[in-house]
Amino acid sequence: MDINTTLNEILVKLFRNINAIEEQAIKTGVYKDVTTNDMHVMEAIGTAEAKNMTTVAKELSVTTGTLTISVNGLVKKGYVERIRSEEDRRVVLISLTSKGKQAFHQHRKFHEAMIEATVSRLSNTEKEVLQKALGDLLTFFQSYQK
Repeated sequence: MDINTTLNEILVKLFRNINAIEEQAIKTGVYKDVTTNDMHVMEAIGTAEAKNMTTVAKELSVTTGTLTISVNGLVKKGYVERIRSEEDRRVVLISLTSKGKQAFHQHRKFHEAMIEATVSRLSNTEKEVLQKALGDLLTFFQSYQK
């Protein structure tokens, strides 16, 4: 089998399985009510200062209407809270609750383990090549979003 066929097979299998594996990793312990989409929204919100809906929607490449639906569910589940901006009371900011931050950190550990499994046996040169190749793949995917 040539390298292009092998890479295609690997990428197809990775993309097919990654959501299921990620969902399985998320739904451990007390976070059984969190979906992969919920976790992606929480990652976009982050653990730093509160963000406005437009900023988070742009980061996720979704409309603010779509984000609102997700945020409504996360507020009901206790992972996200809405806060009115002190500077402009018309602006609604969103941030993770304590429960949301705990879920965020648990998911972060999954990502760290995934990266460690990927690079643990690679030399620094191989890591740089992998980083460039995946960066090029990301650029390819982003060109399709525009």
